Amino acid sequence: MSGDDKNVSGPDLMRGVDADILADGAMLVGHAQGEAVILARRGEEVFAVGAACTHYGAPLAEGLMVGDTVRCPWHHACFSLRTGRALRAPAIHPISRWEVEKRGGRLFVIDKSPAPVASPRAAAANISSVVILGGGAAGYAAAETLRLEGYVGNLTILSADASPPCERPNLSKDFLAGTAPEEWIPLRPPEFFAEQAIDLVLGARATGIDVANKRVTVDGGKTYAYDSLLLATGAVPIKLSIPGSELPHVHYLRTLADSRAIIARAGVARRAVVLGASFIGLEVAAALRARNIEVHVVAPETRPLERILGPELGDFLRALHEAHGVIFHLGQTAKSIDASNVLLANGDVLAAELVVAGIGVKPAVALAEEAGLATDRGVVVNEYLQTSAPGIFAAGDIARWPDPHTGDKIRVEHWVVAERLGQIAARNMLGRNTRCTIVPFFWSRHYDVSIAYVGHAEKWDRIDIKGSLAEHDCTLDFRRGDRTLAVVTVGRDLESLRAEVAIEQRIAGQRSP
Repeated sequence: MSGDDKNVSGPDLMRGVDADILADGAMLVGHAQGEAVILARRGEEVFAVGAACTHYGAPLAEGLMVGDTVRCPWHHACFSLRTGRALRAPAIHPISRWEVEKRGGRLFVIDKSPAPVASPRAAAANISSVVILGGGAAGYAAAETLRLEGYVGNLTILSADASPPCERPNLSKDFLAGTAPEEWIPLRPPEFFAEQAIDLVLGARATGIDVANKRVTVDGGKTYAYDSLLLATGAVPIKLSIPGSELPHVHYLRTLADSRAIIARAGVARRAVVLGASFIGLEVAAALRARNIEVHVVAPETRPLERILGPELGDFLRALHEAHGVIFHLGQTAKSIDASNVLLANGDVLAAELVVAGIGVKPAVALAEEAGLATDRGVVVNEYLQTSAPGIFAAGDIARWPDPHTGDKIRVEHWVVAERLGQIAARNMLGRNTRCTIVPFFWSRHYDVSIAYVGHAEKWDRIDIKGSLAEHDCTLDFRRGDRTLAVVTVGRDLESLRAEVAIEQRIAGQRSP
């Protein structure tokens, strides 16, 4: 779901604008040759770039300039104003870049510059074969980054999934709701992998890692040799263990095939039960309501997502979903499922032709454990995402890394984080010595309300609330002592970006001599 915004507005920048109207640190939206373009000034330099984020088309002028970069207000992608290159996930495509001239007191956009190409950089001399286990966000991002960093050796992705790398967040949002076509889902067209000499092997489930001899074995016995290995096996849904959980109308949501199966069942179902008030569970509930299906949500907690978002946001989300017709059964669990009903532990019976379980996920660490790697509720890595075994790195949902902001070892199960970890791991596989200092970010959308979360707070002392949740205009600071660990915003995209930058600056200050 990418591309430049063709709905142009503002001045024709090729005819020029007065230089004085563009203050230092400011952006101006105009157009050139029918394309929306931003003029941005940093000090005495003026840049001209495409105005739309290449991830979901967000207006970059509503984002934030940081140095010589611009950050997307929706999902925190970051682009270079100098080259147009996408510097941070979730964007993978560059924005256009234009030449700017100053004549007298006016600024003129001239010609569009060629798209940025990978800079030739020598890869580590001892690396000629890289294997990536996992075709999700982290694995894909690592593969593309390796090529962008100039790595020209053998590169293999072994994915247990039957589908190529895809935009997984959409599987529980617009695609499931029927408002996004399937062609938006793949991250890259099939020919991309051939063009980049990436050997994408689908349906390849790894069965063992020979650390001493640097080989990976997959189902069927075939082996793949590596000089450097990335574990990006992600997480797997926790399965139900109640009678009826294997019935064909009971579904989980992790892959494109899962989403397709739920959509197919939703075509004939009138009533659905969602087990679990997780992010996935609530997003599925919203998507099914968009299809006019009656939805009941069953969960053991007394508030949705209270453990992650606190009581105020938990109550807000419950009220939001109830306003859209979702019926909650909180403090309850399912006891059994049959062909047309779900029996709850309290004896209530809920009619359902479709059941979706979203009771959580667990990191897929079995391969790492069997190979003797250090694990602790995930695969333990250092600040360079290296595991306890030489030449093996881990990224994505399985990686537990040292968070420089909180001082804790953390593991985060979110799409943008997985992509950024994959990018960092790829650079370190090539010896770039890039520390993992990312600020975790995720978003969740419920109907017309988006929630943005930056930082990481597993435990907090208090939540400071500024603004109004009822008016969908609010900032919540999750604090421990005198430190803000995480910031959640509703309807305040720019505030979310500023919070991200503030945490980054604190991390940088901690590392300063």
